[in-house]
Parts: sequence; C-alpha cells; structure tokens
Amino acid sequence: MQVAITGITGNMGQATLEQVVKLDFINGFKFLVLPKDKRIKKILKRYKKISNKFEIIYGNLADSEICEKLVQGCDYVINLAAVIPPHSDQFPEKAVECNQIGVDKLVSAIENQDKQPKLIHISTVALYGNRNYKHPWGQVGDPLLISPFDIYSATKLRGEFRVLESNIKTWVVLRQTAMLHKNMLSDNISDGLMFHTCFNTPLEWATAHDSGLLIANILKKDNEEDLSKTFWKKCFNIGGGLYNCITGYDTLNDGFKLIGGSAKDFFKPNYNAIRNFHGMWFYDGNLLNRLFDYQKQTTQMYWQEIAENHRYYSIAKIVPKWLISTFVIKRLFKSKNSPAYWYKHNDEAKIKAYFKDYSIYKDLGKDWSKFNLLVENKDDKGMYIDYQSLRDIKNAKLIDYKYDIENYENITLKDLQNIAIAHGGKLLSKDYNGNIYQKLEWETQDGEKFLASAFTIAKAGHWYNIVYKENVWDFDRLAKNDKIYAQIWYDSHDNNENNRYYFDEKYNAQITKLD
Repeated sequence: MQVAITGITGNMGQATLEQVVKLDFINGFKFLVLPKDKRIKKILKRYKKISNKFEIIYGNLADSEICEKLVQGCDYVINLAAVIPPHSDQFPEKAVECNQIGVDKLVSAIENQDKQPKLIHISTVALYGNRNYKHPWGQVGDPLLISPFDIYSATKLRGEFRVLESNIKTWVVLRQTAMLHKNMLSDNISDGLMFHTCFNTPLEWATAHDSGLLIANILKKDNEEDLSKTFWKKCFNIGGGLYNCITGYDTLNDGFKLIGGSAKDFFKPNYNAIRNFHGMWFYDGNLLNRLFDYQKQTTQMYWQEIAENHRYYSIAKIVPKWLISTFVIKRLFKSKNSPAYWYKHNDEAKIKAYFKDYSIYKDLGKDWSKFNLLVENKDDKGMYIDYQSLRDIKNAKLIDYKYDIENYENITLKDLQNIAIAHGGKLLSKDYNGNIYQKLEWETQDGEKFLASAFTIAKAGHWYNIVYKENVWDFDRLAKNDKIYAQIWYDSHDNNENNRYYFDEKYNAQITKLD
C-alpha cells in the first residue's frame, strides 16, 4: 500500500507522519515538497531506519504534471497542504495557488487515474465564519459564511467545493478545528493575527498529535473493514472534544499562565476584534471520534507539555508584566494585520468588518471592568448569561435547516426545494432520483445558475454566491433575502448594515456602501 501526503512539513503534516509510519501495512510514502522547503531533510532524519520507504517529489501543488506524478500508483492521497494565516494574509497569491488552484490540479490528477486513490482532504472550521454566544454550537450542514477579507477561508471554500463536486469515486472532507501545536506561541508573536481572535469567540481546540492520530487511525481501520457506508463520501468536523470547547479569552488566559499572568495582564479590550473571526463548538464533533477514537489530549495537557518542554517560560515570571506587554504584545501594533494599525491608517474597510464602526472601536477602551466577557457570565450587552450552561452540549441551539438534517440520506425533492427557497433561490432540476450525489441545477437569488449535488447543498452547507469566484463578500445584502444565512449572519451584524467588502486587484481591502 502506498500513501501520498501533501503539506508534510506543516504542523499537522509532521504529526501525521509521526503516526502513520507506525502502520506496518504501508510499504511506501510519497511526499510533495516545495523546492525551497529545507525542513523536509530535518524531518526525515527522524526516520532513518525506514528511509527506503520515502520518495520526495519536489514541486508545486499547482503544477498538473507534479500532481500526476504524486498520485500515480497510490492507494491514498492525504491533502494537508495549505497556506494558512498569517502567511495567507501576507501572500494572498500563494493562498490562491495552493488552497484553490492546487486542489483543483490535485483533484484532476486523481480523476485521471485508471485506478483512483482514495482522497482524504483537510478543510477548515474557518468556512463557518464568525460565531458568538447566540449560536456557539454548529455542525456540518451549517451555512458557510466566511469572514470578509479572509483569503484563506475563501480559497479553502473553493477547494472544498471542487472536491465535493469531483468525479473521484472515494473521498472524504475533514474540516479541521483550531489546532494546538508546538510552534503555536512563536507563530503568534510575529504578526498581528492574534488580535483577530475575539475574546468571546467560541473555540474548540484539537492538538496536532490528535489530528495526526486521526489520520493514522483512518488508514488502519479502512485497511481492516469496509467504511463505505459510515465514512467515505461524507464531510466531518475534526473536533477536540467537549473539554476543549472554550473561548478566545480562555485560550489567551491559559497561555499566559505559563509566565504567571493572565490575559488581562497583557491585553486590553481594544487590542482585539469583536467580530469577523471564525470558530465554533462542534455539535457533531463526536462522530469522527466514535469511528476512530483519536481525541486523547486536552488543552490543559497541551499547555503542561509546553511548560515542561520550554522551561524558559518560567523565567518570564520574574519579568515585569508591563515589559512583556510592551516589547512582545504592543510591538505588534505596527503589523498591518493589527486593529491598531487599521485605526491609525484609517483603514475603513477593516475597521467596519471587524468592529462595525470607528466609534465602537474607540469605545472599547482599556478598562476591563467595562468590557463584557462571556467567561464572566456577561453577553455583549452586559446582561447575565450562564457561560457553563452555554458550554453544555445538551443546551445547544441549532439553526433551522429547512429539513431534517439528521435524515439527509432520505432527503426528498420537496426538502431540496425548500432549502433553495430559504436561500432566496430555486431548485431548477425536477428529476431528483433520491441519490444525494446526483448533480442538480440550482439558481441563486441573483438569478445565477450552478450545479451541485444534494449532499453538497443540504449536508455540506454550500450555497453558491460571488465569493466562490471573486474576492467579494456580499453577505450584508444576501442575508436580507436568505433565511438560512440570516440565522447566523445577524448574530454579529445588524440588518441595517449594507456593506460590500472586497479586495482590489492588489489585495487591498475595500468597502462599498450599498443603497
């Protein structure tokens, strides 16, 4: 059995390699590595005893010939490759090249094989867009409302759609949640990206170890039994477990405990965005775990491991907190990815996307006693809300999907018509035969026609709009006539907002006020 893996030098890639090399039934690996990525040699030094199993293919995922070479003769292709934030923000063209064009080329290469390998495609929680306390719980099938100016999400959305609508016979899409990895702290003090994390955003964390274990367990179990009815040709959320469902503030707080402080010691309320991020708690996060038993580590275990492996963090406990705040945190205000930078340089598009208005950003101030934290049982209006009760999955409030989402395999023509109507559009096809993978013709509220299967629309949550082809986020307008979008979009936006967010040809953030 031969396995091809893309993105092997990334955090999930390395964790996956560490787990899958233990599988004795795999006799060969192919790794697609960018020519300039020197990390691969260091990584493979750890596996000298089995180096004869490795074949390195240098090249670009967006190269058709390279993809053909990679997948030829393989039984599985595991696509972990992605340009993620902050690199996707800094180099948006590379995000397009890898996450969108690269996936298209990879899918085409698999489609062209006489004997097609099985594809495991890693997608992302970022597709769901911004969440808050009003709908912190979600599942596969929720609308995909990617946050304005998140080119990572836009390209991953297009890549995932390509996989779902492909002619690959055996595939699975796995939407990865926020991931804790060994480089997390260093990665987040080089850019203003950390300021995008809303303090009250619901975040479910999984560790890189558990994510890698999942992939290994998939290969192992698929080698032992038939998973065609339970796993393949479906879409799942990769969750970390109920004990890893916290908030952005909790996450920062846990991290700063390493140096004897709290989030309030190093951050102020006006440092971070109040919307336009991504993250939620997975209502269906147990589905994958029941199949593959991979959820082993908690966030507390992760932070303990970081503390044990990086003793120098304890030294920071004796350093005055204001020094750390000044020279580690505040220095990032100069980053173009920082709200402080947007405000200073009058970046109206970013300020409105992440704060709604300049006045709201200014009113946040620096006084924590005036900021409403979910972990302190306050909603965004300062009213009491039971945070622990909100975290209880038994109290999860899900949206109206306009059909029985738990019974999607028996979805009817009428169900599909109702979904289209709720989106403000139409189902044009009249001959649905009950096959959820049958290609159907749909029409959007703007009169644009597109093809997609019943599975892609009903169960995977896709609905075609302009962001599928252009870097334009038009959800303020679309949500006014889309009852499915509206249920989530108006949790953090007002229905009187009429902004169209978009990138110009140089990826500068722009905003247009609609009539």
